[in-house]
Amino acid sequence: MDKIGLFTGSFDPVTNGHVDIIRRASKLFDKLYVGVFFNNAKKGLFTVEERKSMLEETFADLSNVEIITASDALAVDVAKQLNVTHLVRGLRGAEDLDLEARLDFYNHELAPELDTVFLMTKLDMKFLSSTHVRELIHFKSDISKYVPECVVREVEKKRGYKYL
Repeated sequence: MDKIGLFTGSFDPVTNGHVDIIRRASKLFDKLYVGVFFNNAKKGLFTVEERKSMLEETFADLSNVEIITASDALAVDVAKQLNVTHLVRGLRGAEDLDLEARLDFYNHELAPELDTVFLMTKLDMKFLSSTHVRELIHFKSDISKYVPECVVREVEKKRGYKYL
């Protein structure tokens, strides 16, 4: 039986912390789905198509990684549709662990056949978050050390300015 993982998030935008978790998780699974999950009630910085495109560019070298999108869906329901065996979650610290443990409780109640794999963020990326990167973008601060190059290009194109 193949080991199939699903790592979900809004990825608005994808950060180097996400990149690290996805690259490490890709080594643990025969197939890894990266799910761009979104809520139609929320307005993001990037469209779902832009987020998917940036993720596809970032992981083009990983043949076992596939980027998918889902709207107003539970991760466990998408996982069942894709025959996923493990949910993948990244942890930055105790605060994330508390939240993720609560989500894992419900995920296990809804889909007891699914296990969750938690990967700790590397220390140098512990404080990276899409929320903080969006704030830096708002104030036209340099984000290049926090995100993949394709994100910097998209921000420059969208906002009409260059970082360098």
